[in-house]
Amino acid sequence: MKLSGGVEWSLHCCVVLSQAEGPVPTARLAELHGVSRTYLAKHLQSLARAGLVHPTEGRDGGYLLTRAASEITVLDVVQAVDGPEPAFRCTEIRQQGLLAAPPEQCRAACGIAKVMATAEKAWRSELSAVTISDLAATLDLTALRDKLTAS
Repeated sequence: MKLSGGVEWSLHCCVVLSQAEGPVPTARLAELHGVSRTYLAKHLQSLARAGLVHPTEGRDGGYLLTRAASEITVLDVVQAVDGPEPAFRCTEIRQQGLLAAPPEQCRAACGIAKVMATAEKAWRSELSAVTISDLAATLDLTALRDKLTAS
């Protein structure tokens, strides 16, 4: 399974936002992580469209989480950035080529589609069991807060 780099960036930003006392500007989030501001802005917009963060405008504008970090899962962020589509898409190759099976033998999912669906379900279950709050608990929050408030 391959996820975009935006997933990693977005998860890190959500952890930072979970510790912020107010809105954090895109430029500050990009600086804290040493990443491209424009690329990060694109992913923050995806998080906003998904209802995970809220942009605020003005001199003290930036982004805030829309709900408690304990209510936002890793799966929420993955789906906001990379979409909800499954990783595996069965194209019914078993009905093509020299080994083609007749359609009446293909009414149920094949073993390959079944194992991939089972793996997808397990993967999604694991990601939905971990929250932004859980991720934040693995970090040195004092150092994070110090860097967040430093100008």
